Amino acid sequence: MGGTRRFSTVVPWSAWVTTALLTGLAVINFLDKIVIGMVAVSLTAELHLSPAEFGFVAGSFFCLFSVSTIVVGFLANRFPTRWILLAMGVSWAVLQLPQAFAGSAVARLVCRGVLGAAEGPSFPTSVHAIFKWFPDPHRNLPVAIINQGMAMGMILAGLAIPLITKHWGWRMNFFPLPAIGVVWSVLWLCFGREGTLDDAQRRPYFRLLTDPSVLCVVFLCFAACWLLGQTITWLPKWFEKGLGFNGVTAGRCFAMVILAIAVGNIALSWLSQRMLNGGASSRQARVQLICVAMIAAALLLIALVLVDLSAAAKVLLYAVAGALPAVCLSVAPALLAEMVPTAQRASMVAINTAVAILGAAISPGIMGRIVQAYGGGTSHAYEIGFAAGAALMIGVSLCALKWLHPARAQHALKGATAAVTA
Repeated sequence: MGGTRRFSTVVPWSAWVTTALLTGLAVINFLDKIVIGMVAVSLTAELHLSPAEFGFVAGSFFCLFSVSTIVVGFLANRFPTRWILLAMGVSWAVLQLPQAFAGSAVARLVCRGVLGAAEGPSFPTSVHAIFKWFPDPHRNLPVAIINQGMAMGMILAGLAIPLITKHWGWRMNFFPLPAIGVVWSVLWLCFGREGTLDDAQRRPYFRLLTDPSVLCVVFLCFAACWLLGQTITWLPKWFEKGLGFNGVTAGRCFAMVILAIAVGNIALSWLSQRMLNGGASSRQARVQLICVAMIAAALLLIALVLVDLSAAAKVLLYAVAGALPAVCLSVAPALLAEMVPTAQRASMVAINTAVAILGAAISPGIMGRIVQAYGGGTSHAYEIGFAAGAALMIGVSLCALKWLHPARAQHALKGATAAVTA
């Protein structure tokens, strides 16, 4: 990984077609996730659900999420991702229909749990599929593009779901989703193609999962997901209860932050890829870029506590802080793919995703305890919660700067072949 090496590999058109289709799949994935929250008021009223019951229904989506992510990750090591992704698209479409007719909390809980198990493996499987098309120095940007499906799904949901609910009722939202899933599945069947793997070497999973560089990647993603969980769950409430915005203004501010995250992710992923193609090492273009972005974001979040700012300035500061760590979620899979054997790439990206998503699952609860302890009616309470996440980002970034060395890990983990069953 010399500092003077340049890459000029030409990426085929099929690779970008695959990227576009998988971005569409990410949009559907996020629409499926967010719809239950956006119809919460109407759903709970009609089904007479208490807040606790609705919380169980909404949370059931993630019950089997991590487990299925890892299981399918191991399957993707062995079977073509084209057919695995097609099975996902079809199953999502089918599983939406029962939610339109479910008449009890138990039935809806089961539906959401099964849907979560079907959707959990989407991101790591998509990444594995993309990496079969793009050589290492060209992998950051396509993953960043796929990640924009989250923002696109949120925007579409915010525009369409309230209108559908207003005119036709909340259940009607579950009918367009299967249709969209079917359309995507047909397009994928027609245009989706399988890339190639470059080797079949394997290493013991214990060796892979205890490598310092691999562990640092997992911790970085955990910290990035921690902030993402706080952003999605608590930011609208901070805008309203803490900063004093009305609901409409809070919604617009939230949309601005999501847009900033999307733009920042693309821009920093492009910068990382440009650095690689310009001859920078992976440690410089990926590791150091991620760590600097995370530490900068953490300092901005800490500034929310220490510096007296206007409400508008705080929103702007958080938008920048939220945008910086997002690059980790796009670049980290490329880092893992660089270090681990290709034949075990899908399972390792899946394991990383399953562990990282725990950050997004844990952080809202921790944030809630902090807000409750300091008083949810003040901006300061929320800002202390954000600062706690900032401390985590600084800690894992410093560890990565010391112990995450892709070239060393690549030599250690890909340097010898071991006959290990995936």
